[in-house]
Amino acid sequence: MYPLIKRLFDVVSALIVLILLLPLFIVISLWIIIDSKGGVFYKQERIGKNQKKFGLYKFRSMQTGADKQGQITIGNDNRITKVGHFIRKYKIDELPQLINIIRGDMSVVGPRPEVKKYVDLYTNEQLKVLSVKPGLTDYASIEYFDEQTILGQAEDPNKEYIEVVMPAKLNLNLKYIKEKSLLTDLKIIFKTLGKIF
Repeated sequence: MYPLIKRLFDVVSALIVLILLLPLFIVISLWIIIDSKGGVFYKQERIGKNQKKFGLYKFRSMQTGADKQGQITIGNDNRITKVGHFIRKYKIDELPQLINIIRGDMSVVGPRPEVKKYVDLYTNEQLKVLSVKPGLTDYASIEYFDEQTILGQAEDPNKEYIEVVMPAKLNLNLKYIKEKSLLTDLKIIFKTLGKIF
């Protein structure tokens, strides 16, 4: 029953938020176009449920082609545009993933989807996080809300992410899988909103 209710909640809530935030989407889109060269959206391949690949959508917050210089964003990364700093601070850049939710690639709550480069490093235990749909938010998103700042203070951000941050986030994802329920999902949603606002 939970999977059916969860899917219904995902679609209905994503559609409602998408409609309500349409004026914001238009303003952000125009700001991105004015601020720097390139498209409004950024699409990146991520690994979803059962290791299925899908294209994750975001508002573009970096210079075009910035991902070729590395997939980890740290501190005051000079690849981030002016509008990018604003939309990243309030997680507005993630809102186009409402489209991923409606399409069925993602859920509102679930482990954040990772790029293949890092999924390839998962242990068999950690791969269990791919037994559920990835989400817009989760325990790890709340705990590592300022991940960019944390990595910015590391001597080797990539090493810090692989050896410290990623395993900690995966442990929180496994905790979610053990506890998953409608009540847990609602708790995570409200905690996430509390972090943003």
